[in-house]
Amino acid sequence: MMVENTSLIKFREIERKTMPHYYDYAVAIEKVVKTLYDKTGKVFKIYTSEDGFDELNSAVIQMLKDNSEEIEVISPIFDYISARKIHYKDSREYFISASDENNLIYFEKYQVAYANITIYQSHADYPLEFIFAVDDESILSFIKKMIEKERNFMLHGITVLTDTEDGLERSKEEITKQIHRDDVLLADNVKRDIFRSIDEFFSKSGTFFKTYDIPYKRGILLYGNPGNGKTTLVKSIAGSVEAPVVYWQITEYTSSYSIDEVFRTATKLAPVILIIEDIDSMPYDSRSFFLNTLDGATTKEGIFLIGTTNYPEKIDPALINRAGRFDRAYEIKHPNKNLRREYLINKQIIEFIDEEQIDYLAQETKGLSIAQLNELYMSMALEWHYEKKVDVDKIIEELKENHRKTMKQDFEIEDYNEKLGF
Repeated sequence: MMVENTSLIKFREIERKTMPHYYDYAVAIEKVVKTLYDKTGKVFKIYTSEDGFDELNSAVIQMLKDNSEEIEVISPIFDYISARKIHYKDSREYFISASDENNLIYFEKYQVAYANITIYQSHADYPLEFIFAVDDESILSFIKKMIEKERNFMLHGITVLTDTEDGLERSKEEITKQIHRDDVLLADNVKRDIFRSIDEFFSKSGTFFKTYDIPYKRGILLYGNPGNGKTTLVKSIAGSVEAPVVYWQITEYTSSYSIDEVFRTATKLAPVILIIEDIDSMPYDSRSFFLNTLDGATTKEGIFLIGTTNYPEKIDPALINRAGRFDRAYEIKHPNKNLRREYLINKQIIEFIDEEQIDYLAQETKGLSIAQLNELYMSMALEWHYEKKVDVDKIIEELKENHRKTMKQDFEIEDYNEKLGF
């Protein structure tokens, strides 16, 4: 095979001792290019991307899992590196597919190939992703299709982006239990406003916004004490909208680079929901860049941004005091008496106590969060299961006392002097 090569340094003209690392790297690439030429009769060129290949890699993995007919695994690259991958399903079943690593993967329709190749060096080895295509038109058409596929795959779960020491880590969480909007316990006016804005944003790609000449972007901030349903609300939104949901976990490693990458990812998938939980934990050094990103003219186009915090007092005032960053802030309060009663009835607590006791419970649980009400139900169910009776007053008192100690961090800790195992 003859490949036109006008490069200054040519693999075939050097010896390994001259440039050992490049030589070893080029051996693998040469084998891939030759294999593709033998298969198709065409010369494939290597492409790179300033954005990386995260969306592409994710789409390829899913297509391999689904045993898609659009994908052909030509051959493993190295003979003694795994080319098969074991996957686990939530149904507690395992299945095996071709791995996205150490395989030469070919998309005949687009004349594009993908390979995740291990590069060996004296001090370490590391995987690198490569895209091969016959020309620019092929690769552009392929990327467009893969982003479309990735967006469709994302409709069936939540994509989690986590800032780590090694960069932005990407994973996917399946929605195993659908949380319906009726399950969300909120004040009627708050619940109505949130779901109306959500529905109009994703209805016909924002026709409402175009009709009324409103910028096609939206941001809401949910704040309030923990345990009152902010996460439940977010999950119900994620499960009731035909749009990708990206969940971004801020950490101490969050930086201008990860912020830029998150918003670039979201923009490519738009219209999309971008959730930032515990937004108050944004590292101080990254806050200015984050605010500037939100102010960008096109950065948020097609993005419905949801921020949550348990500590609104820690939020930078600049985040919510300027239009275009967060449009509305909603306080998710402790449930009132009517909501507490509704919650208890929906939990079928009538199986343990009569209706009069439900009213009593709704009154006596003032100040408790939804999470604490859930624990109340759990305690009552356990007591009923074993005793066939429920001491309502005792359980409420225990729950309130535990809450008091938790808030004051007033737990008694015994001092054990003995060492374990001696």
